[in-house]
Amino acid sequence: MVKITIEKLHKYMETPSGTIKILENINLEVGKGDFIAIMGPSGAGKSTLLYMIGCLDVPTFGHLYLDEVDVTEVAENVREKIRLKHIGFIFQNYHLLPTLNVLENVTLPMQLLGALSPAERESRGLGLLRLVGLEERAQERPSNLSGGQQQRIAIARAMANAPGLILADEPTGNLDAKTGKEIMEVIRSISENQGITTILVTHDPKIASSAQKNYYLVDGKIHQTVL
Repeated sequence: MVKITIEKLHKYMETPSGTIKILENINLEVGKGDFIAIMGPSGAGKSTLLYMIGCLDVPTFGHLYLDEVDVTEVAENVREKIRLKHIGFIFQNYHLLPTLNVLENVTLPMQLLGALSPAERESRGLGLLRLVGLEERAQERPSNLSGGQQQRIAIARAMANAPGLILADEPTGNLDAKTGKEIMEVIRSISENQGITTILVTHDPKIASSAQKNYYLVDGKIHQTVL
């Protein structure tokens, strides 16, 4: 589990026509094991905020703590280690590698971390595929599977290194309503049963209703909403 504390965070982008304020004075606290959703219109900065929490981007100024570490103050190689060891990502477009089979996709983060033997990686990978109901598809290529199945693989991959934080960026955006609901049930179950802090970005209030708390991001500012 990871606690997130964001203090007076701003993100600006310089363009030939001037400065664009993407995020402005964001203050947010997410407790260990919390499951929150962030909603807002396209271009509101939802993904930008998520990527900064995930150590994929840095703010123009402000502070962002993962537990007691201010990730805005550490070097990129430190952020990279934090990403690999403590954060799991689930993307709208799955981002599975087509040259690898299902099991190899799931175990790739373990290989990059280098903490387990090949046999241990295989055993853990199969266990994660069993968790999402796809152990029997371990040797297949992702392209042979449906969108919902590919997203389940992406969820298993996100869990590879036993992260304390899961970040899901529009995880149901490419799925039909029924499959999207099933995927959210998997994410919610993992968050609740394993106590993983989870942040979901979505434009769909029905999907956001799976979370414990909802926030709305508009004009670069964040507000809590009432379910």
